[in-house]
Amino acid sequence: MMMGSEKMNNSMEIEDENIEKTKISLMRILVEKQDPSSKEVEDGALRRFLRARDLDVEKALNMFLKYLNWKRNFVPNGSISPSEIRHEIQQNKMFLQGWDKKGRPIALLLAARHFQHEGSVDEFKRFIVYLFDKIITRMPPGQEKFIVIGDLKGWGYANSDIRAYLAALSLVQDYYPERLEKLFVVHAPYIFMTAWKVVYPFIDPKTRKKMIFVDNKSLKSTLLEEIDESQLPATLGGKLELVPIHNS
Repeated sequence: MMMGSEKMNNSMEIEDENIEKTKISLMRILVEKQDPSSKEVEDGALRRFLRARDLDVEKALNMFLKYLNWKRNFVPNGSISPSEIRHEIQQNKMFLQGWDKKGRPIALLLAARHFQHEGSVDEFKRFIVYLFDKIITRMPPGQEKFIVIGDLKGWGYANSDIRAYLAALSLVQDYYPERLEKLFVVHAPYIFMTAWKVVYPFIDPKTRKKMIFVDNKSLKSTLLEEIDESQLPATLGGKLELVPIHNS
């Protein structure tokens, strides 16, 4: 009985893969027809946008075309230079830390080091793109997703920046779909919930499922379920020293 069930599951998985491949091929034809410059785009990118729209080709196509237009305008040189995000780098708040048990790279944010500055929200957006691109280059073959740990220890109203939070949310949902595996929020103070209530309605259901608020009592044990101690930041009970993103 079990063997029959396994065979059925395998058959369904193969059928789903075939459907997905067919839709990727269709989407490629449609994308290249509307934007010939997209011929170099890998199937993996099209797959991520399709999955973000539940394999609805029309919705995924519109989403992907918007992404291509945004990329040309917002990142005209193909990448973000540190000179474009100097205020953000000076805050020394983002770090790249090892890999989880499935080979996904880990980023650590020390949120109490974030403050609004004269560089405006556009510089923050460039910083997030710089971060995502750095993380993606660290992904081993076959891996497409990453982990983020947001450490809110010491966070106060002076660190609150709703515009920045919404900008980061828009980037991860609209232009980097299916890249975030999980966001662990740790050491969240009660006053953070005021900002969280403002941002929450803008988070789509798929992204909400990836956000995990970790209780202080189970902090290390929860993280160790996903991340080996040798890959966990020393600030969270692991063994890795912090490596600023601009030095990684």
